[in-house]
This record gives sequence, C-alpha cells and structure tokens, in this order.
Amino acid sequence: MNNAISRRQAFGLGAGVIVGLALPLRPTAALAKNDAEEAIKSFAGGKTPEKAKVKLELPEIAENGNTVPVTVSIESPMTKDSYVKDVLIIADGNPRAGVITFHFSPSAVPEANTRIRLAETQNVVAVAKMNDGSVYMASKEVKVTIGGCGG
Repeated sequence: MNNAISRRQAFGLGAGVIVGLALPLRPTAALAKNDAEEAIKSFAGGKTPEKAKVKLELPEIAENGNTVPVTVSIESPMTKDSYVKDVLIIADGNPRAGVITFHFSPSAVPEANTRIRLAETQNVVAVAKMNDGSVYMASKEVKVTIGGCGG
C-alpha cells in the first residue's frame, strides 16, 4: 500500500490551505452582533436620552431597504448658548447599528435629511446631543419589504 502523495495532490492541498488562510473570516448576518445599545450609550456619554425635542420622519413601509428617506429635526433655538451639537441615527436591525452622525454649529438649522439602508423591518432611532450635555431621542419602526444590506 502506497501512502505517497503525488506532486499534483500536494500542490492542490497547498493552494487550498493558502486560499483558506487568505480569505477573511466574515460572520453571517444572523451571527453578526448589532451594537445599537452600546452606540447610544457611548454617544450619550452614559446618560439616558429623554423622549422629547426630536422629530423623526420615515416612511411606515419601505419597499426597498436600499434607499429609505429619513429626516430628523430638533427643537432648539440654535443660539451660542443653546444648540444641537450632534445627532446620531441608529438602525437597530442592521448588522452594524450606527448609520450616520450629523454635526451642527449654533448658526445651523437643526434639521438634516438623507437616505439610509435598512436590512429588515426595524426601529430607526435618532439621538440628539445638546451643547449643555442633555440628550434627547425619538424612534420609529419601518417595515422593510426588500432588505438593503445584502447577504
């Protein structure tokens, strides 16, 4: 009985090992951890956001999760003594929750709009941080017909 490996078999085995090591390990969407709570805690500096002052506009049903329009506005006088510093948008059903952060100056209009991707039906959360350190939030569920994060 001959247990010797031919050159061709050795080359194939070696190539398979090299390719296997070269491919990055990527968790599936089902195993990926959503970091929504950690992102909100970090952004809010450990404070619990109040459900006030933030208005979040999204469609109730998004037929295509690749391009979901979102508008966020915050009640603020936007003076040098009282203004919105930052707004974080979170999608709690995406593999990575943080979607976008808007930065404002005292002379800005406290409103922003964009389009975001949503993987599935989920809550979208807007967290606003004021210059005095207070934190406010709003959330809305969006039903997604076709997910936009691939898989």
